[in-house]
Amino acid sequence: MMQFLVRWGIGALSIFIVAHIVRGIEVSSTATVLVIALVLGIINAFLRPLIILITLPINIVTLGVFTLFINGALFLLVSKIVKGFVITGFWPAFWGYILFSIISFLLSLLVVSV
Repeated sequence: MMQFLVRWGIGALSIFIVAHIVRGIEVSSTATVLVIALVLGIINAFLRPLIILITLPINIVTLGVFTLFINGALFLLVSKIVKGFVITGFWPAFWGYILFSIISFLLSLLVVSV
């Protein structure tokens, strides 16, 4: 349970940082950030593997680069699901998810090392 809360917190903090850095991504409140982190975690756990499996031939041909577009599209999907989370287009979602991944990774390293 504690590991889930730590991952959820890292995701929420990452989203909060991304919303302040990337133009075109807006979050209305802290509660919204927590909901976004939860919904994104659920989508990444259940829907993302299925989509990656379906698009496996494209991923093989593009050497995995297509996965970045899938991630951006799922980030955009979360903005359509969660009220108070606005992404103005695909490219802000694309760059926002890349930044989200980097920040989450770095924060995870920081938490594990402490």
